[in-house]
Amino acid sequence: MSKYHFIAIGGIGMSGLAKYLLEDGHTVSGSDIVAGKYSSMVQDLGATVNIGHKADNLPDDTNTVVVSTAIKESNPELKKAKDLGIKIYHRSDLLEEVAKSAQDDKKCFIGFAGTHGKTTTSGLASYVLDLSNNMPSFVVGGIVPEIYTNAQHKKGNHFVAELDESDGTLVKYSPDILVINNLEEDHLDFYKNGMSDLVKVFNQSIAKSKKVIANADDRGIKGLTGDFITFGIKNNADYQAKNIITSANGVKFDVFYNKNKLTDIQLCLTGTHNIYNALAVASALNECGIDVAKIKKHFNTFTGMGRRFQKIFEFNGIQIFDDYAHHPTEIRAVLDAASTKFGRENIVAVFQPHRYTRLQGLWNEFAGAFDNADRVIVTDVFEASEAPIEGITGKNFAAQAGFEHIGGKIDNVAQQLLPTLKTGNVVVGLGAGTITALGKYIKEQVQTNQKTR
Repeated sequence: MSKYHFIAIGGIGMSGLAKYLLEDGHTVSGSDIVAGKYSSMVQDLGATVNIGHKADNLPDDTNTVVVSTAIKESNPELKKAKDLGIKIYHRSDLLEEVAKSAQDDKKCFIGFAGTHGKTTTSGLASYVLDLSNNMPSFVVGGIVPEIYTNAQHKKGNHFVAELDESDGTLVKYSPDILVINNLEEDHLDFYKNGMSDLVKVFNQSIAKSKKVIANADDRGIKGLTGDFITFGIKNNADYQAKNIITSANGVKFDVFYNKNKLTDIQLCLTGTHNIYNALAVASALNECGIDVAKIKKHFNTFTGMGRRFQKIFEFNGIQIFDDYAHHPTEIRAVLDAASTKFGRENIVAVFQPHRYTRLQGLWNEFAGAFDNADRVIVTDVFEASEAPIEGITGKNFAAQAGFEHIGGKIDNVAQQLLPTLKTGNVVVGLGAGTITALGKYIKEQVQTNQKTR
């Protein structure tokens, strides 16, 4: 078995790969700037984890060093690996290797891709397969409910993975089934020519995939080339959701395949985007030979992935939710579902723009994404290692869009926001950065206030 060393092992993607390797019998070490729940998870499984980056963290007998896009050339562990001639993998290289190994073991490799919904669809597929005793292996970008992990290595006939397009590495994989949820302009720091560059990457990925399932209703998909199996609600797709019934408690619909009813599915989640997510998963599983009618009950118990409209705290009739949404389409979908469940008049959206390039490139789209919120607060931009762009600030965006602005760190946002909240408010933190701590800081402030009374 090989020895792997992960630089920044505490990330959601890196820790998942580390856990997968540990369960497959490999030796794993790693480091990160601070300790966290994901680095602790792999440490509990037997990985050696060091806090802080230094050359001594890297064992001399390491076979492969794994890095993410965020790791700079100046990293002392990376420099030592190069000096020793150790093989260096980007995490996408490792996922490609893991996927090929799964295919060699005759597992059906299902890869979920697209601008939105990758984590939810890959997580839902993993969840349904696992709870129906199909013993899947998977590596996804979030914590799967009830299974409480982002990865596992088991002996079943399926390998499920979330395939990231943000840095072009999507083209490395050759899945048996590639599911494309949707396609929309994003990651403009990498895709300098916008949609045209993105389409090129997806077309290369399509050419390497044995079978492709795509969303027939999505406008971006129409720019792709190839023969697709399709799913949808509006159009005459191969897999179609019909007889949709929505309520505050979820949604129910029938799944038709080639105009014949395959099964019905009920979800405890709300929102049209979750109909598409479930339909994408049902389509993929059916194409893999799974009888969806026999496992449909597990769709209804899926409560969503971590950081996907996740309830954090409730006090005095006020509820605090956290969501990873950081693109206008994702924000609209989350707020549409929230307003359906709780009423628009109760929704307080707290938006942390993620990356200056994304805010700049999608400025007008972001401004129009909050129609289903009664109140919108914008924080400062989470830079994600980007240099500032003149004029592209949370304050300027809020002023132009007619929203409120609260600057500073998220603990300050929580402190300023708390006194303005009223019974019945549903606060939704939105973004891929430090906004995830908003609920924690509000909870701490509430508890502090209670102690001082």
